[in-house]
Amino acid sequence: MELDKAIKSRRSVRKFKNKKPDWRDIIECIDVMRYAPMAGGIFSLKFILVDDEIKIKKIAQAAQQDFISEAKYVVVVCSKIARTVNSYEERGYIYCRQQAGAAIQNFLLKTEEVGLSTCWVGHFVEEQIKTALKIPEDVSIEAVFPIGYEFKKPLTKKAKIDLDNLLYFNEYKQKKMKKIRKPEGSRAGVFLEKPSKEEI
Repeated sequence: MELDKAIKSRRSVRKFKNKKPDWRDIIECIDVMRYAPMAGGIFSLKFILVDDEIKIKKIAQAAQQDFISEAKYVVVVCSKIARTVNSYEERGYIYCRQQAGAAIQNFLLKTEEVGLSTCWVGHFVEEQIKTALKIPEDVSIEAVFPIGYEFKKPLTKKAKIDLDNLLYFNEYKQKKMKKIRKPEGSRAGVFLEKPSKEEI
């Protein structure tokens, strides 16, 4: 699947078929997270692949989202932040969150490419999941991903956000790119407006 298609077709899925995915496909999706940028080259992420039904139910309870219990596998993404924070102090906490997000996006796009479905779950009682999976206190849980095959494709496409409402130029709320005048004697480029008196 082409990257552009994977980006545009990816969506959150909360209802899965009863069919169990091949765990090797999920490992392939986890593997691409290793290629995300990491501050200082310090890899802070850890991954737990869960297929134990009792543990999956406990994760669903911790997240207060029953659909998770329908999944045959759940991927839990964690950060061990100590080394990054030691290197960058307070900024280290921000970097760990940023790089976790970058790695997770790799994961989401790869799941789309291999034909799997998931949903990024960020709401949960962290201590409950830590207890169920024996996660150490110094490790933070970033997100939970139930994995499966989508039960039924939706009839409606997801709404697109108009780029014009999101993109600014040079400063916040500036909707237009400032026009650049053609340098004197140049034949290259596009002919644009002459500079205003304020620009001279």
